Amino acid sequence: MVAGVLVEITNKNVDRIFEYNVPSTLEENVKIGVRVLVPFGKMMLEGFVCTLSDKKETDKELKEVDSIIDTDIVLNDELLNLGKWMQKETVASLMSCYQVMLPKALKAKNGSVVSIRYDTYYKLKNDSIMSEQFSGKQKEIVLLLKEKGLVLRKELFDISSSSLNTLLKHGVLEKIEKEHYRVSYESGKIEKKELTTMQKEAVDAVINSSPKTFLLHGVTGSGKTEVYMEIIDYYLKLGKKSIVLVPEISLTPQMVDRFRRRFGDKIAALHSALSDGEKYDEWRRICRGEASIVIGARSAIFAPLDDIGIIIIDEEHSDSYKQSDPSPRYHARDVAIYRAKTHNCSVVLGSATPSLESMARVQKRVYEYLSLPERINGKSLPEVTIIDMNNAMKKSRGHFSNELISAIDDRLQKKEQVILLLNRRGYSSFVMCKNCGYTFKCPNCDITLTYHKTSNTLRCHYCGYGDKEPSICPSCGEKSLNNLGVGTEKIEEELQKLFPSSKILRMDYDTTSRKGMHEEMISKFKNHEYDILLGTQMVAKGLDFSLVTLVGVINADTSLNIPDFRSSENTFSLLSQVAGRSGRAEKIGSVVIQTYNPDHYSISYVKNHNYFGFYKREMEIRKQLKYPPYYYLCNLRVCGKNQEYLLGEALKIKRSLERNLDSVMILGPSVGNTFKINNTYHYNIILKYKNKDVLYDIFEKIIEHYKTNIKIKIDIDFNPSQIL
Repeated sequence: MVAGVLVEITNKNVDRIFEYNVPSTLEENVKIGVRVLVPFGKMMLEGFVCTLSDKKETDKELKEVDSIIDTDIVLNDELLNLGKWMQKETVASLMSCYQVMLPKALKAKNGSVVSIRYDTYYKLKNDSIMSEQFSGKQKEIVLLLKEKGLVLRKELFDISSSSLNTLLKHGVLEKIEKEHYRVSYESGKIEKKELTTMQKEAVDAVINSSPKTFLLHGVTGSGKTEVYMEIIDYYLKLGKKSIVLVPEISLTPQMVDRFRRRFGDKIAALHSALSDGEKYDEWRRICRGEASIVIGARSAIFAPLDDIGIIIIDEEHSDSYKQSDPSPRYHARDVAIYRAKTHNCSVVLGSATPSLESMARVQKRVYEYLSLPERINGKSLPEVTIIDMNNAMKKSRGHFSNELISAIDDRLQKKEQVILLLNRRGYSSFVMCKNCGYTFKCPNCDITLTYHKTSNTLRCHYCGYGDKEPSICPSCGEKSLNNLGVGTEKIEEELQKLFPSSKILRMDYDTTSRKGMHEEMISKFKNHEYDILLGTQMVAKGLDFSLVTLVGVINADTSLNIPDFRSSENTFSLLSQVAGRSGRAEKIGSVVIQTYNPDHYSISYVKNHNYFGFYKREMEIRKQLKYPPYYYLCNLRVCGKNQEYLLGEALKIKRSLERNLDSVMILGPSVGNTFKINNTYHYNIILKYKNKDVLYDIFEKIIEHYKTNIKIKIDIDFNPSQIL
């Protein structure tokens, strides 16, 4: 038997199948989709078996498979085919496409061994055994087992191992090892809410339709999650399975909790907040058919489910569904639609602020439109007040206008809660010497360092470089350093001075990096252990707190000032989403947005909750500038350590593209927003196109030309979420 093996190296140089003889001792267990250990040059490498044949296709003498790593199949037929599709669509190596699908414990060369945990149980070998035959501890054990049948070892905490071993030795007891999953879900307490007429119409439209992609456009608080669960319940009763994607790890605990209460241990979770062992257990539960509903972030789209009935992507507009780095640079929405075709099922994309691309596909009748225009409690959306900080700064205290301070004080007196958004972590955006103008920059990246006061460090948010803040300027030697800009740490400090008796919870990457902190913070705020929740964009989506009646945005211009064509869309979406956290229960909510650009259309349309007004205005601009969804974009990024050499090669690549692509607009090469990242320079060549197929051949030739050149790296990103 000959096995075709794809080895663990993701480099394009070895991106092909290599043949190996399968020893007769391994033939029974070598299957397509398992991992094996094979000799490769002077190395021993792991790889996936992709083909099996009775004869080899080469005249060369073949080496033998050394050993089998897995007893179970790691990549089923569907995932193997999905990887080949991703390889073509993203111009990535096949191995990188397979590796991105798997939890760390199942990747080729995973670098760590994740063990399977077991619980030890004891039972009587024969129920007719009489306890009178024994005395002391042995009699106590027999009586307990006669009563309970099967007992966990830790329940016998006061019983010595010697007593148990004696009964085992004499054939009285039987020892049973059962696998112990690191994540457990309690049985569901059916929490099925009565749907509104509009919710029922949305559910019926999905379950009574032939397979297609739906866009569920529902305002914040309209009950999209209940619609998701009702659709899933329908397919669950038909014996079909479901995938639910959420954009932020912070949303996963709340979503998992809601689904657990409805579906119990039928759910499994896959997201980066789980440990390697927990992901390994969840993956194996899914493979074994023990979970029918998978909930998680982007990579959960690869869950190895068979017979999928529905795929749901919540907050479909979020750019976190696009993997920007490393390769393969896929979008979970595209993978979902491809898998849906394989399973002949529908996809539901849900959002209060759908992406322009998705709404454009509705208008072209590629997607079917579903609407939930009202909140389920009949309440109106919160009133939004825009504060012009150009005027308010003269009377403000720190970064808070008098209007926002007054609104916060009012809610605190009423024992209600407040959410505040500032989409920038740290204490200050940068540190500058007011004597000579020197600014502290990362030595590895073309970016200023952010000051974090709690750790007294200057840190790069790109490569992770950090250093203690000096007391004097390294350029002029003066003690004249000044913290400029603002981050969540500084706002927290100002809040504590403005409202000393209030309890403030800061939620950003720095405070949630420890395992379980997202869930712990959300739970504490929900239980009103804190009055004010301050955070970055992770507080803007999906969270549902009944006592939150005020949302404040400290600086609405943070995302607006990013030099990217999506900045207006991202600003509108972020502000609309965070505004939707207010007034979701019985009490009326309000929103205060502070900005230096009060007349910008992305902000003024938020004031009136006018999605379609924003959509029409933004689409006009996109059409004029030939941006998506009127044109597709591709960023061909040329990376390397030698700036001069890199520019020369980037210009050669552009000329090659121009010779081969008549119908494509080619811009650049230009420096990225952050030119140097981790001591690597980046030049962007932007392509605007209508037909993706014309790009593949020339891209493959460029990659082939440079694949052995260690001075240069070519990255290709179709439809980038942002151009760095």
